[in-house]
Amino acid sequence: MSGVVDDGVSAVALDMPSSRLPGFHRRSVDARWRELAQRGDVSPEELRVLRALGAPSFDVVNQMIENAVGVFALPLGLGLNLTVNGRDHLVPMAVEEPSVVAAVSFAAKVVREAGGFTADADPSMMIGQVQLTRYGAPEVARERVLAGREQLLALANSFHPSLLRRGGGARDVQVRILPAPEGPQGEPLFIVHLLVDTQEAMGANLINTMAEGVAPLIEQLTGGRVFVRILSNLADQRLARASCRIPVDALADFDLPGEAIAEGILQASRFAEADPYRAATHNKGVMNGIDAVAIATGQDWRAIEAGAHAYACRLGRYGPLSRWTLEQGHLVGRIELPLALGMVGGATQVHPGARLGLKLLRVSDVRELAQVFASVGLAQNFAAVRALGSVGIQKGHMALHARCVAVTAGARGLDVERVAQLLVERGSVKVETARELLASFQEGPSP
Repeated sequence: MSGVVDDGVSAVALDMPSSRLPGFHRRSVDARWRELAQRGDVSPEELRVLRALGAPSFDVVNQMIENAVGVFALPLGLGLNLTVNGRDHLVPMAVEEPSVVAAVSFAAKVVREAGGFTADADPSMMIGQVQLTRYGAPEVARERVLAGREQLLALANSFHPSLLRRGGGARDVQVRILPAPEGPQGEPLFIVHLLVDTQEAMGANLINTMAEGVAPLIEQLTGGRVFVRILSNLADQRLARASCRIPVDALADFDLPGEAIAEGILQASRFAEADPYRAATHNKGVMNGIDAVAIATGQDWRAIEAGAHAYACRLGRYGPLSRWTLEQGHLVGRIELPLALGMVGGATQVHPGARLGLKLLRVSDVRELAQVFASVGLAQNFAAVRALGSVGIQKGHMALHARCVAVTAGARGLDVERVAQLLVERGSVKVETARELLASFQEGPSP
């Protein structure tokens, strides 16, 4: 079942929504909206939200944060071509950097033609931490806490019985004894970990309530005193992984053979594994994609960032979240990182743009959501290392940045693309050059 929108572009079959929308970026904004409406992805009411860039009313904003004075909107775009585990996803991305959406869409197209991304994700297990002091002998305190495990789990679950009924809840208690940061003269840190399955929620409020709730019982069991009790954003029990396999021949571009592109990508990956200075920028590229989807779907992107970078240090030094290898004539990319996401609670319930973002993604549960996030991160990384290992990052950025420069110089409408193209051709993507071009348009024939 298919249709044709009135700008003459074939619409995607309504019974099998596809992320492949050729020429979408060249269509008018009205034509893009009509495409989404015809696909059944957005209703007339949601279309009005899109037209307002997903901004909620001020009444909603005033309930979300303190001292609200307005709404700050980011551009909202669609990452296209993404196929994960055989399913297509349109990816809402809220981001101000010009190259991010284009990079994800391009990389996803290359991977799609090679079979798409394969991904998986762990159950939604989060960690609550309770710090105990003045506890006496560490091993004795450990035995008392672990002996009280069932009591602690029952008490924790009493604070959220509905979570337990849905199949989640507190699952385990662990004890960690860490060396004192002051050295041997200080009291070792005694940390109780409460492991909680938060189901479809990110879980911060659930975890914090449970951690605070069990603190008095931990004090009673050990005779110690509790100070800090809060979740950990290093959600290493809640990992997501994605991978892709691309035939080397399919990498050919920039007048370079596929073997040369693959070699450049491998060298960029080796660089990131060896050098934390490079790994930081490598991972920033990964998070360019993940953060943009997180913002568009109402996730706690700050927690995601903190967890990802902490996980990058898990082996004792900072390293890359993704790695690239050459295996049997294929370039193989793999990524693994913690992703504490939610499809219920928080901004996902309140913000109309976040609700629409989740609807556009068409994911069935939070684990599939994590699989899409990980795939987007790997796609973004592929686009970056592909450019870095061949013609350089600026070539791809130049054309996209030129549009922003043209607008800054005062170009509007059709003049934006016209000026941007000339800026790239001249190799001078500067506001002054753009102003000169605009002035020349007014004076006579285009140069």
